[in-house]
Amino acid sequence: MQILKTVVLPVVAVALVLGLFSVYTVSEKEVALKFRLGEIVASDIEPGLHFKTPFINNVRKFDARVQNLDESPQRFLTSEKKNLIVDSFVKWRIADAERFYTSVAGSVERANQRLREIIRDGFRAEFGKRTVRDIVSGERVEIMDILRESTAKAAETLGLEVIDVRLKRIDLPEEVANSIYERMAAERERVAREIRAEGDEAAERIRSEAERRRTVMLAEAYRESQALRGEGDAQAAAIYSGAYDQEPEFFAFQRSLRAYRQAFQDEEDIFVLSPSSDFFRFFGGGSGLPATSTEQGGEQ
Repeated sequence: MQILKTVVLPVVAVALVLGLFSVYTVSEKEVALKFRLGEIVASDIEPGLHFKTPFINNVRKFDARVQNLDESPQRFLTSEKKNLIVDSFVKWRIADAERFYTSVAGSVERANQRLREIIRDGFRAEFGKRTVRDIVSGERVEIMDILRESTAKAAETLGLEVIDVRLKRIDLPEEVANSIYERMAAERERVAREIRAEGDEAAERIRSEAERRRTVMLAEAYRESQALRGEGDAQAAAIYSGAYDQEPEFFAFQRSLRAYRQAFQDEEDIFVLSPSSDFFRFFGGGSGLPATSTEQGGEQ
């Protein structure tokens, strides 16, 4: 028992410790480097269980998943010497663990810092070739494609694979944005005034045309009405003349009756006329002439 306690148990304990220090695992979301006294001896380690020599070999593991570099908004000058505030991000992952370790000491923060410098240089170069209108409207996708390719080439020296470079937002500085908005508002107001003026001109032209057509239509209608009235008057005169020729005494009597009716509408009307006046010719005999004194005496 004494030998078991003094020899066997310590040997077993040492063996267990050596065994624990002799194995390591690499998961699928990791990449690993194996060192021997500080020198890299293996970099393409597959996921799973592996062995190493205790105290001689050591292993460094790095996250192999996609990393996100969310760049803070930065100012860049365009070819017009105007500032734009650009918000972007980069997605990357470790492609070569050995190069990643030797270039940035396996530090994600250092890798992000190097990528920031690369992406800023790329933005500075691309924006310096273009105007604000080109960047904001037409060539945004082209800029992202160019930056993705250039950043990917530069990142290879760091052992990184750049998956995507995106422009999240492009803004004008507040002071520039205000002046641009004012110019846009003035331009829209000018266009609105032109459109209103064109509308007023068109409305006036339509009103003038409608008034002209109205005048022409009224004139034509009046001409036609006058022509019809003239024809009617002519026909009426012809009919009246024909009827008068058939019974001249009757129509003369009828005209006189009409004249009497209009003349004696008011009881206070007074006429100072001779009894032999032509106006009272039908008050005498039936011949239509004023009655003589003899006829009047005989009738009495």
